[in-house]
Amino acid sequence: MGFNDIILILDSSVRLAVPILLACLAGLYSERSGIVDIGLEGKMLGAAFAAAAVAALSGNVWLGMLAAIFVSVCMSMIHAIASINLRGNQVISGVALNFLAAGLTVFVGHSIFRRGGSTPNLPKEARIGPIELPFAQEIGQVPFIGPIYEQLISGHSIIVYFAFAAVPITAWILFRTRFGLRLRAVGENPTALDTAGISVFALRYQALVITGVLCGIAGAYLSTSQGASFSENMTAGRGFIALAALIFAKWKPWNALWTCLLFGVLSAAQIRLQGVEFPLIGEVPVQFIQAAPYVLTVVLLAGFIGRAVPPKAVGLPYVKER
Repeated sequence: MGFNDIILILDSSVRLAVPILLACLAGLYSERSGIVDIGLEGKMLGAAFAAAAVAALSGNVWLGMLAAIFVSVCMSMIHAIASINLRGNQVISGVALNFLAAGLTVFVGHSIFRRGGSTPNLPKEARIGPIELPFAQEIGQVPFIGPIYEQLISGHSIIVYFAFAAVPITAWILFRTRFGLRLRAVGENPTALDTAGISVFALRYQALVITGVLCGIAGAYLSTSQGASFSENMTAGRGFIALAALIFAKWKPWNALWTCLLFGVLSAAQIRLQGVEFPLIGEVPVQFIQAAPYVLTVVLLAGFIGRAVPPKAVGLPYVKER
């Protein structure tokens, strides 16, 4: 494997890690506020369908992006009402959203497009294209540094750059702002926050709105940037991988970045390893190679994470004392 092969794998790793990273950050806001969000998968799926459907019908990818965010935030508000106002079981609420999205996207997609739940392929103008950074071709001629800049750093869609910028922004919000302090406090001790005259319900709603926005962008990325259409269950468990990454990262933004990149590298490597002849054992079945990133993720979580302590009030409905 040469240097160019490594660059190609890393480039694929970045693209594959982006939706998981956005969903992981979305879950971080939610769980830091004390709300378990199993519904990340469903929000991404609903957003992916909304983005592709609206972009296909209107020819405008940015209208598709707005539709994706709108659908995801609406689903997030359903979860908020069930978890915060009605004090329902947060896990069941999230699972219900996943089932709702899985069924509704196929039903609505088939009703509109008559393609078995899929949307038509989007033309180039209805997709979020790559951005070529300044002097990418010129710097690309420089040995070693050039390919890194031209192929690995340049040439991604705006959502990729947004996802990586969201990590330091999230870290700054959580640990350097008053809102972040209150958000962390409401996930640890909502009673103390309520006693100080700060609305627990309002903070949790705000956190779930942010969760909805980030999941909406992640879903739009899948169907209008990484892909060119929506297909049934196209999120393929990325929301659950994001939850695993969040635990592995111990609810910290920078740790979440490295964890998601790790899964991206594993996913990119399994694509390159399909059909490769290994010494002594020959060609490994494709199904085993495809399952390798998920198996390794479980192994890493089980054996190398150490003790992950979640926010103390996560999953517990808050009852305001009279």
